[in-house]
Amino acid sequence: MWAIIGTWRMALEGVKLASEILENGGDAGDGVETCIQYIEDFPYFKSVGYGGLPNENMEVELDSAYMDGTTFDFGACGAVKNVKNPISLARKLSTLDANNFLVGSGADAYARKNGFEIVNMLTDRAKIHYKNRIYEENKFKNKKELKPYLGHDTVGICALDSKNKIVAGTSTSGLFMKKAGRIGDSPVIGSGLYADSAVGAASATGLGEDLMKGCISYQIVVNMKNGMNPQDACQDAVKYLDDVLKKAKGKSGDLSVVAIDKYGNFGCATNIEGFSFVYASYNTPAQVYLTYNEAGITKYKLASQEWLDDYMNTRKAPLVKKYE
Repeated sequence: MWAIIGTWRMALEGVKLASEILENGGDAGDGVETCIQYIEDFPYFKSVGYGGLPNENMEVELDSAYMDGTTFDFGACGAVKNVKNPISLARKLSTLDANNFLVGSGADAYARKNGFEIVNMLTDRAKIHYKNRIYEENKFKNKKELKPYLGHDTVGICALDSKNKIVAGTSTSGLFMKKAGRIGDSPVIGSGLYADSAVGAASATGLGEDLMKGCISYQIVVNMKNGMNPQDACQDAVKYLDDVLKKAKGKSGDLSVVAIDKYGNFGCATNIEGFSFVYASYNTPAQVYLTYNEAGITKYKLASQEWLDDYMNTRKAPLVKKYE
């Protein structure tokens, strides 16, 4: 028995690769790393890895984390630059007895010292997105408020292997036009991800500053430990945090989560429209699901081929330079 789930449509090809590993009795950690590496390397996914959108200084800063649910070992890195596969750096850090969470120049130095591939992660497409944004800010200055781009499509993967080991991993370039050095929930254990092989695992995507206020991934695993199935565990955690934030501040950021339990059952929940996820298991091929809200409860359905085609065509479409 094995299973794997990932946030957003962008996880599909990576989940398929991981499924081959898991189907052949491979390790959940290898599945998670292979899956996320593919997503990091694909230049048309503009919220993860190579091709990720830059910060306010047109620098790509990447966050990632990895957690083994059997040993509870974890590794995490934040605001790293030019490291080709942050997920691999995070997994390496999980093997250390200490210094498991490195950020900025320290993380970059560790990656270089330990032979990780160093490349320029800023693509020409990302530069166009950045310059278009600067153009829009100048054009609409004093006319309307342009807030930082809130697209925060972190890839979060949770996998169960045939030896009952559960692993979770995340990777993201964070908010577009974010402040230099900003780190969201993605690499924070308990917020962006959490894994316990005796229970299950969860991962989150959304506005990191709000997700961290609820330690939401840990809460989902606790919910499952207390007897909830993955779907109810996710729904309860999202609704509770969404309600708390709205009561305290009058608003809540985007909150979307996925989870699996130790039996391979899965769950998802969101407070937004348009959240998608990918799931595969020993008896279910990798498929994309679209969520929708029904009386305050997250439901999901299989994505149509038309939707899938439109998704990739949109990602690969030529960009128009607004600043010329």
